[in-house]
Amino acid sequence: MIRFHDRSVFLQRVHVFQNPGFASSLTSPILPAPERTCIHAVNSAAHPHLSNAPSAANFRLLTDDERHASMQQSLTHWQKGQDIWVFGYASLIWRPEFDYAEQRLGLVRGYHRSLCLWSRVNRGTPENPGLVFGLDAGGSCRGMAFRIPGQHVPSTMEALWKREMSTGAYHPRWLACTTQHGVVKALAFVMNRNTEGYVRGLSMEQLVNIVCSAHGRYGPCTEYVLETARALKHSNIQDRRLQVLVDHLHQVNPRTGMQ
Repeated sequence: MIRFHDRSVFLQRVHVFQNPGFASSLTSPILPAPERTCIHAVNSAAHPHLSNAPSAANFRLLTDDERHASMQQSLTHWQKGQDIWVFGYASLIWRPEFDYAEQRLGLVRGYHRSLCLWSRVNRGTPENPGLVFGLDAGGSCRGMAFRIPGQHVPSTMEALWKREMSTGAYHPRWLACTTQHGVVKALAFVMNRNTEGYVRGLSMEQLVNIVCSAHGRYGPCTEYVLETARALKHSNIQDRRLQVLVDHLHQVNPRTGMQ
């Protein structure tokens, strides 16, 4: 059993594909938090980067009952004591916050990683939202699959729903996840394109300004983006668009540079 919260430095030992972009095994520590400040690139005082953001007046969180009902619906076919897999594609890779028995690099098809969700809690506020990743339709996505022991599923899912489903912006889905040791069905949080939090078509300039200006209950949006990029890099997962964003953030503030 690997206990996430028992370690000050999170070391990962994972098995991966024998294909380009993957390695046979790796050990990757989570690096120290990046520089927590970022200079606005252009005209941040007027907040032109928030022109597409939803109104703060319409923002609401799911009630405890709504969130619990969503979780129960997703676990309808789960049998007590049965292990389950969870697919992480962003912060779950470097900050899972749950115990797991095994992890593997995995690939899901039909979705890609995208900064397509306004974050008005975790990495921003209703008045000044940040952006977080979602699994958006199209393409494929490499990430990390975690096996949760059956006895820990109820408590783990309860905590995971509080973290990921506070606004109901995701559709919890069971996806086929290809790993070195075969295909597993893994729970993933897929972008709900019908939610007002969904955003697409932002320019690189807008992305930089939003990421640099937002801060939520889990910290700066800059930290979220850079830690995700670091985790992917150390897992030999390439995400070219994310790397372009990181390069722009580095130009705005060189102290955010990737190691």
